[in-house]
Amino acid sequence: MKNTSLILNLVLLVAVIVIYVLHFSSGNKSVVGEVSASGTGEMTDVRIAYVKVDSVIVNYDLAQQLHDSFTKNQEAYTKEYASRRTKFEQEAASFQEKVQRGGFLTEQRAIQERDRLVGEEQEILKLDQELSGKLAELQNTNNQQLVDSLMNYLKVYNAGKKYAYIFNSSGILIGDDAHNITKDVLEALNARYAAKK
Repeated sequence: MKNTSLILNLVLLVAVIVIYVLHFSSGNKSVVGEVSASGTGEMTDVRIAYVKVDSVIVNYDLAQQLHDSFTKNQEAYTKEYASRRTKFEQEAASFQEKVQRGGFLTEQRAIQERDRLVGEEQEILKLDQELSGKLAELQNTNNQQLVDSLMNYLKVYNAGKKYAYIFNSSGILIGDDAHNITKDVLEALNARYAAKK
């Protein structure tokens, strides 16, 4: 009985030593174990990296230029809408005052003016919808341009790095900074954008 216990303890000790050596000899590589497609359980090396896309958007010169352009368009559209709306409100107030003091020669003329103002209000609402639609379309175009720029660069970047996966950090709760390639990507994107200007 004592011999069996001694043999079992020796086997367990050897197993712990093997696990310890395997665990600490793998080092700090960008490697994750994966079951092969054949299902045999063989481990393969998979290189991974991640990019903080929100940092890229905040610091990418193209994103800043697109944002500035969008803001200018938004301000112009807001100014155009506000101007039309203010003019309409003044005309409506003038109409109301004229009706109250009996300034129209005939009731027919008052109805014509009211109908004109209702039509003007409909035009202003239509303008608001058109301008909002144009801004939404511009925002979508800008977003697509940023995504295309980032994805095209990542393909070029990854040709030499050979990462199996490059993740968006928004889905990563905890990640090793050694796998964070945001700074490299951002510097290269800005350099490429500056060269195109």
